[in-house]
Amino acid sequence: MTPRTPPPARTPARTPAPPAGTPAPPTGTSTPPAGKPASPERTAPSAPGGTPTPASPAGDSDGLGDSPGNGIGNGLGNGLKQRHLSMIALGGVIGAGLFVGSGAGIASAGPSVVLAYALSGALVMLVMRMLGEMSAAHPASGSFSVHAERAIGPWAGFTAGWMFWMLLCVGVAAEAIGAASIMTGWFPGSPDWLWVALFMALFCATNLSAVGNFGEFEFWFSALKVAAIGAFLVLAVLAIAGVLPGSDAPGARHLTGEGGFFPHGADGLVTGLLASVFAYGGLETVTIAAAESAHPARGVAKAVRTAMWRIAVFYVGSMAVIVTLVSWRDPEVAAKGPYVAVLDSLDIPAAGQVMNVVILAALLSAMNANIYGSSRMAYSLVARGQGPRLLRRLSRGGVPRPAVVASSAFGFFAVLLSYWWPDTVFSWLLNMVGAAVLVVWGFIAAAQLRTRRRLEREAPERLLVRMWGFPWLTWVALAAMVAVLLLMLREPDTRVQLYFTGGLAVVLSAVGMVRYGKGRYGKGRGAARSDGHGVRGEGDAVPLPTGPGSRDREGTGAGAD
Repeated sequence: MTPRTPPPARTPARTPAPPAGTPAPPTGTSTPPAGKPASPERTAPSAPGGTPTPASPAGDSDGLGDSPGNGIGNGLGNGLKQRHLSMIALGGVIGAGLFVGSGAGIASAGPSVVLAYALSGALVMLVMRMLGEMSAAHPASGSFSVHAERAIGPWAGFTAGWMFWMLLCVGVAAEAIGAASIMTGWFPGSPDWLWVALFMALFCATNLSAVGNFGEFEFWFSALKVAAIGAFLVLAVLAIAGVLPGSDAPGARHLTGEGGFFPHGADGLVTGLLASVFAYGGLETVTIAAAESAHPARGVAKAVRTAMWRIAVFYVGSMAVIVTLVSWRDPEVAAKGPYVAVLDSLDIPAAGQVMNVVILAALLSAMNANIYGSSRMAYSLVARGQGPRLLRRLSRGGVPRPAVVASSAFGFFAVLLSYWWPDTVFSWLLNMVGAAVLVVWGFIAAAQLRTRRRLEREAPERLLVRMWGFPWLTWVALAAMVAVLLLMLREPDTRVQLYFTGGLAVVLSAVGMVRYGKGRYGKGRGAARSDGHGVRGEGDAVPLPTGPGSRDREGTGAGAD
């Protein structure tokens, strides 16, 4: 096969004015008028065929995005450090749903909730492995939306991206309401809306500043959540072993003596499975955040490789010790939350208030991460010509401020809807995103099937992370997603969510196909390139590195695993 000739590197869009007598700059460069400073606001790279885009900053020698100071060539900053990504990956799996929402699953499934979380966790591990494979090969702030567009077509990137954006924005509203309810419990008489406005303003301001501030907030929030889970697991294991003062070893009486391991049979297991599968949402954020780090491929690869033990310890491990220590029939499990029920059974003082602090941190962390993730997804879509141009502006530090404001405003508007029309409009909004994560996972799996074969054929050196058992496990994951969707038809509440989410997906897909085309490999407006070139950021093609040392330029220093 004839090798492709790489396109010539572009020179920076702005260069300092040369001194008198200096030869004119080469064609393709421009200089600002004398005395006119460069604007502190920049415009996002436009889609192919649009207006000219600024070149990537110095340091992006190969367009891979693993050189410091590049922002993956899309103008975003690179202020996130490896410790930020590590904690985002660790804490991203620990949400308020684990601390509170898991109680409903335990009450429905009994001890078999452990199996439910293990099964759904296995599915999530496969999804993260597929996403990690594509994100390590092509880091981009649009993550799976860029991968879906590159592999399937512009309509797929449009659908997955805007559906995920809406999911995160509605999540911001739900988390703000939950955090406000905790604060009003601590400060009786204070209005809910005051706390909602305070938290929204705080995290909007955090995300409007440098990306490093978002990273610091998430680092400490995640550190608190990880420390809380770690301390809980240590206490629980000591209690199970019978060595915790004042506690007796429970043995297996709660696992087998109260209706058995499957007290409600297969129906209970299905209910627990549906409750658990949606608790894992949010893991995708680390692949978005990695695009604003100095070494995105390394960060994504590390986060994906540790996903297995994080899911096993935090979710499956927690459920196992909970149903061992307390009865699944205990009304406090669903009323107060399983973690509070366990701590109360161990006579830990002020257990409820301690967990409220942890739950508040989890809610605020999710708010912060969702505003960040939604703003970067919106910016990515706009950079590819799939959204309103007014969101294309970047600050001097590479922050998409209009996208941050728009995402925060949508979330705040959703909160207002919960006050004005809680049983109609807000309920419809919640239902529309109820199964959105499964739609996103479906696009990830479909994109990985096509992307993996193309990478093996054209750029095997980019396969720093490999999906296990390809293509069989990818097909197993897709079949599992379809099975979950079918199981949602069994329950009235989840059936409504499925219908609303399906309607939203159909509408977005139709709009994407009509406006951007349904063909693959850039046949639609604003499409990302899918040939033998990589994609700089969100839609600007750059050549893939070839020859010795190309993997080193990825910044990983390690082979594929």
